[in-house]
Amino acid sequence: MESEDDALTIRQVAERLVKAHPQLDVGLVEDSVQTAYEELRYARVRTYLPVLMERRAKDLLPSGECTDPDT
Repeated sequence: MESEDDALTIRQVAERLVKAHPQLDVGLVEDSVQTAYEELRYARVRTYLPVLMERRAKDLLPSGECTDPDT
């Protein structure tokens, strides 16, 4: 169960990534942020959670160089 603070963090990270990667599907970005949160949610030091989540979510997203899997 995520707290209100965590829910706000998830939403803010997703919004930043959607703005940074408008070519990607919003659902894909949100899923990557949620996955990043699930991996990091038990971190004892919460200060850097948004930064770590954003970096991990970026790693989960497809690279911008090739968005067509057939290419």
